[in-house]
Amino acid sequence: MATAFRRRGRGAERRYVATLDADERRVLASLMDQVHDLLEPPETTSTGDDAFDDLVAGLDLGGEPAPAAPPAPAEPPQERDPALDRLLPTANREDDEAAAEFRRLTEGGLRHRKAGALATASAALRHDEDRVSLDADEARAFLTALTDVRLVLGERLQLRGDEDLELLERAASSLEEGEPLHQLLALYDFLTWLQETLADALLRG
Repeated sequence: MATAFRRRGRGAERRYVATLDADERRVLASLMDQVHDLLEPPETTSTGDDAFDDLVAGLDLGGEPAPAAPPAPAEPPQERDPALDRLLPTANREDDEAAAEFRRLTEGGLRHRKAGALATASAALRHDEDRVSLDADEARAFLTALTDVRLVLGERLQLRGDEDLELLERAASSLEEGEPLHQLLALYDFLTWLQETLADALLRG
């Protein structure tokens, strides 16, 4: 049975502690891993400046010059997962060109930071103890991870506002507890509660 996050200790010994049983930890870690995979940056490293990246790629830093790589075959563009737009929202809804340029410059770094927080949170759950104990940096990463998992789950449930959640909850109230919608809403509520308790513990210092 889960217990809320609470602050424990003072100064350098301060921890943020909750109790989660094995099933709860397994489900949370799995969700965080799935969102991490959704956000995982591409293998190629980019600064966001195409001209600079092309220049660096052409530098000879010693040794034999590398053979020119054959051009990659053209691939049809893949449709962007709508959940990514919840995790990485546009910066300018009025100007598509400005939004695209801002995304080009910043999205790689934002993906990397979010994926790092999800990896940290998942690692904190992968142990055999029900007690989850986080230092301040881990707690902030865990809070970010919970927020992003909720955003993705909310997108999968097509939640756009409080009224959508109320409609789904009314629909689920007539279903058996084993029905997928009932389980997803229960999970969403659990994530919301856990996020709120951790945010409250962090705000208290």
